[in-house]
Amino acid sequence: MTHMSKKKKKYYVVWKGLKTGVFESWEDCKAQIKDFKGAQYKSFLTFNAAKKAYKEGAKAYIGKSKIFKSQLTSEQLKKIGLPNFNSIAVDAASSGNPGKMEYRGVDTKTKKQLFIQGPFKEGTNNIGEFLAIVHGLAFLKQHNSNRILYTDSKTAMSWVRKKTCNSKLKRNEKNKDLFELVDRALKWLNTNKYETTIVKWETKAWGEIPADFGRK
Repeated sequence: MTHMSKKKKKYYVVWKGLKTGVFESWEDCKAQIKDFKGAQYKSFLTFNAAKKAYKEGAKAYIGKSKIFKSQLTSEQLKKIGLPNFNSIAVDAASSGNPGKMEYRGVDTKTKKQLFIQGPFKEGTNNIGEFLAIVHGLAFLKQHNSNRILYTDSKTAMSWVRKKTCNSKLKRNEKNKDLFELVDRALKWLNTNKYETTIVKWETKAWGEIPADFGRK
């Protein structure tokens, strides 16, 4: 007699559907969202996580356009935990590398935009991520805030730590305004102390960083 491998049980939250709530099977969940315009739903690995998500509302869990499915095991997810919402999140977008680039910072929980810069005619993603972190640090210091700062760029984190912008992009007329900002950011890092903790956003566990420009 062959044992069929047991599929991991999942719990489904429906925030918008014919009926809302936590459902224990995909069939039940599907029945609530089938043909329902603008349905909002997501699967969770434990009943408690699903219950919590239902209570907190879809906004905290669903990206702008797609339902995010975590690529991690429940053990890994438990270890990582949930994002700290007493925080801001920063990100950059560049069309081409180098290419037109912009960056921004948002409130992690509400996604409310706190600052945005660009588009700059010629920049790279790494420079944008670096500037976004420094802008975020200055913003939090100015507001005397104890919030932490999320970024999804390890490169930019190390540049900030080393107080350097290690870009291979050469200065020219086209990117003069961008490099003026880089110089200002480096000067800020060298003349300011900050208490803010910079934390890597766990994309695999939480989906795209809230400051993402959604252009992928």
